[in-house]
Amino acid sequence: MQALRHYLLAVQFFTRIPVTGRLAGWVGYSPAMLRASAAHFPGIGWLAAALAAGVYGALHWALAPNPLAPAVAAVFCTIATVLMTGGFHEDGLADVADGLGGSYERERALDIMKDSRIGAFGAMALVLALLAKVSLLALLGAHSLQAALAALVGGHVLSRLWPLLIVRSLPHVGDTAKSKSKPLADQISGAALVAAFMWCFMPVALVWQAQSALFLIASAGCSGLAAAWMGRWFARRLQGFTGDCLGATQQVSEIGFYLGAALVLRWV
Repeated sequence: MQALRHYLLAVQFFTRIPVTGRLAGWVGYSPAMLRASAAHFPGIGWLAAALAAGVYGALHWALAPNPLAPAVAAVFCTIATVLMTGGFHEDGLADVADGLGGSYERERALDIMKDSRIGAFGAMALVLALLAKVSLLALLGAHSLQAALAALVGGHVLSRLWPLLIVRSLPHVGDTAKSKSKPLADQISGAALVAAFMWCFMPVALVWQAQSALFLIASAGCSGLAAAWMGRWFARRLQGFTGDCLGATQQVSEIGFYLGAALVLRWV
């Protein structure tokens, strides 16, 4: 029951899905609980993947055989997940792009990232990220509906695992007194990482079963490499991470999964 509370707290924190009233009272809240709920971050990917795959599959079927069906499905499944999460991770990507793009000085970059206003670098990052997602998902859907759905499942879940490894390997350098990610500032435990990996087991197996081992290796490999590059970037420029960095990593590694899937399509 405690694990269920932690999962529902993760749903409450990382999505716009309402956990209110008596249910919220039963779940409760404390910084320690929020820290523990990070282990269920890939479990939020299950919800995002189910929503995205449902919207994509329904529109692809409804609009077929129109050649633009995959593109329309890609746009609307992306809208659906943004609405579900409240643009939480996209906001992090924009803030990171503004901060690290706007200044080479560490302290100045951190100050820019705290500003809620979006700048030129953030706007460019958001536009390019959304274009990358939509175009890759449209390409996958043009190949086959099964390939697009498999990529959505794997991409949404694994992209929520990699940020936890950044939490594990780097110190938190944000304004911990005000940061929403303050409870994540402590090192994540080994047990929590094991729980996070367990959330990924079934989606990974589904991707393998639906496509092939090569499809899974290429897509998961590109996703992991993208996250590793982000972690190295944060270590070099910030000597640590902020909550925005975790959101940005989720976005970039999700795109990396779709890119790896698209690159390997000719061999599967």
